Amino acid sequence: MSDHEPHLTLLESEFERVLDNYAHEASGGQNSTSENRSHTEELLRERARDRRFRQLLDALPAAVYTTDAAGRITFYNEAAVELWGCRPELGKSEWCGSWKLFWPDGTPLPHKNCPMAVALKEDRAVRGAEAIAERPDGTRVPFIPYPTPLHDGSGKLVGAVNMLVDITDRKRAEDQQALLVRELHHRVKNMLATVQAVMGSTARASTTMEEFQQAFTGRIMALARTHSSLAEDQWQAISTRNLLCNELDPYDDGSGRVQLNGPAVDVPATVAVPLSMAVHELTTNAAKYGALSVLGGSISVSWTLAGEADRRELAITWIERDGPAIEPPTRHGFGSQLLERVLKNQIGARVTILYKSEGLRARIVVPLPSERSPPTPLDSMGAA
Repeated sequence: MSDHEPHLTLLESEFERVLDNYAHEASGGQNSTSENRSHTEELLRERARDRRFRQLLDALPAAVYTTDAAGRITFYNEAAVELWGCRPELGKSEWCGSWKLFWPDGTPLPHKNCPMAVALKEDRAVRGAEAIAERPDGTRVPFIPYPTPLHDGSGKLVGAVNMLVDITDRKRAEDQQALLVRELHHRVKNMLATVQAVMGSTARASTTMEEFQQAFTGRIMALARTHSSLAEDQWQAISTRNLLCNELDPYDDGSGRVQLNGPAVDVPATVAVPLSMAVHELTTNAAKYGALSVLGGSISVSWTLAGEADRRELAITWIERDGPAIEPPTRHGFGSQLLERVLKNQIGARVTILYKSEGLRARIVVPLPSERSPPTPLDSMGAA
């Protein structure tokens, strides 16, 4: 039993307490035996005992039912009706009131072979089993049964009681955990591929070991910052402003050197990672050769969101001013490849770069997934 389900332990304890009380009363209690009573007194005592027993069972916050020794259902509470989705006929329905039964792997489970049937046929309590009940409307409920034989004062088998504990929440949590493990494996594998690709591209574009180390470290840190921001939102999205601030905040001295302007737009993880790498390359280029490399230089970044809910585009405009005169690069390094090819291939972005004398200008138009699209396992860390 998992640690996150203490209520199952409490249910089991309460169920066993009720059974112990039944067994104690069936034996006649202390210092008395059934031989000391008349037949009528014994019958009245058994009826009172059964009434108290059913009252206790009905008070349990779980599905409970009883059968006679032949397996015919003699009692069930409202919780059992809710779990089964039907009301089986007392005295006729056998073994279990479920419309249909299945094993945990989905294979059919005949009622005559269900845990309650085993408990009665073999006269033993069954523990540790799981099954699935299908209601008449087709919905299914996984549950843990606790079938336990009942005996009279002489030890004769007179029936059985079963408690069915709905474990839907536990199964849902287990499925979610399995999904997270698969996604984690997926992300780690793709992250390693991304790092390998970044390392190779950086090495090819670097002329010295120092240049390689500085560029490679900066790009890995850019990935780490984006991943940290995504993790805070359970790997769903990051705001456009936060994505830009992750890179530009170190250069914002409060004098208006860095200006950001745009509406609140969340960027999904599938887009955020490659887009953040592009922003990192633009920032690094500006710090080395552009507006951020000199006093008085400034950067203005604005963004807009256009289109309908099922066809949206995020347009980011990057403008540098008052920096040194620039010219188009003579060779294409990692940054140029990322902006010109990777963004297009990975997320379908359209990129325009203008090398003006007053400063670099860039425009990145990124298609965004439909607002109605449900979250999907991330595939955002594919190799650049």
